[in-house]
Amino acid sequence: MEPSVHALELSGVFFSVGAWLCSLATTLMSTWLTLSTNLLPTESYELGLWETCVVQDLGTLECRPYDGLLGLPPDIKLARILMCAALGTGLLGLLLAIPGMHVVNSCHGSLEDLQCKRAMKMAGGALGLVAGILVLIPISYTAHLTVIRFFDESVPEVVPRWEFGDALFCGWTAGVLHLVAGTLLLTSCLCLQKENCNTPVPIPLARIRPGRPPMRTRSEYV
Repeated sequence: MEPSVHALELSGVFFSVGAWLCSLATTLMSTWLTLSTNLLPTESYELGLWETCVVQDLGTLECRPYDGLLGLPPDIKLARILMCAALGTGLLGLLLAIPGMHVVNSCHGSLEDLQCKRAMKMAGGALGLVAGILVLIPISYTAHLTVIRFFDESVPEVVPRWEFGDALFCGWTAGVLHLVAGTLLLTSCLCLQKENCNTPVPIPLARIRPGRPPMRTRSEYV
């Protein structure tokens, strides 16, 4: 087996782990949006999926969780659902990709077991792509709404506006890492299939049936 296949597998799993950790951090962070006002320069506000926080100038952080789910804005509800779905999908893809690697001795080496490992790795790569799309949708949608509200001319300039927080950039990183990881895993499957196709398959020899012994004539016994 070529070393490039192992490198693609290891890189894909490595990026999958990093992507899942970034997705988890994005989901838990309270800095999806930030707001600071000129009236109270010593305070700034942070908006997350689970709570809102007030940051004092001295570094004091006071957070308050949301009272209920029904009263949340639609974008926060959508982001919650999709980010939780992305976490589950990414974790499932990672759990399928690790035993599907050829450097992990999870099978006995028969042809059926190798095909099973390849199918598991392909499923892990596909789930990684799905997780990346699920992460990028709420992040990009929240950023789109923030830009529209920031440049809304109907709102007076005195009114403070929400801006991008660190969680959005972490989410974009997680989505890209998920897409890269899924692409690497699927590419390793294609390279392995091409390598197996180029390998000549030995043709088994035909089993020779023993023929009947020739009949002896009566003169040979004499």
